Amino acid sequence: MTTILEGDLLAGDAKIALVVARFNNFLTGKLLSAAVDTYKRHGGDEANLTVVHVPGSFELPLTAMKLAQSGKYDAVICLGCVIRGSTGHYDHVAGEAAKGIGQVGLQTGVPALFGVITADTLEQAIDRAGAKQGNQGANAMLSAIEMVNLHKQI
Repeated sequence: MTTILEGDLLAGDAKIALVVARFNNFLTGKLLSAAVDTYKRHGGDEANLTVVHVPGSFELPLTAMKLAQSGKYDAVICLGCVIRGSTGHYDHVAGEAAKGIGQVGLQTGVPALFGVITADTLEQAIDRAGAKQGNQGANAMLSAIEMVNLHKQI
């Protein structure tokens, strides 16, 4: 018989850190609110959440790494918003944030979730922060809960 492992969506006592970029705070604040609400709706106690604010999305990976290495958290969620402008800055920030957040999980074994909106326009970013296309913060929290529960089984 085949063994199948899957994480459920019950937050239980999972300890989760959320690293939130202040840049584009009018959007990252919506991501944070949705993530916290999702955690509570899935049975988690808000006291098990730690929120850390950083200047922008470029600073997310380093702070996520320190949190993951602390041994205090079952998962680390990174929330940010990078909107394409008329310069190449977008590509550097979005790419480095994605690469760095991925490395956090690989190097520490702690799930590190990418809840960063990368959008070409402000309208797209607003849509991904809850207006039309769901909310990246809520999605990242669901993934974190599932990964924590999956890792407990492995």
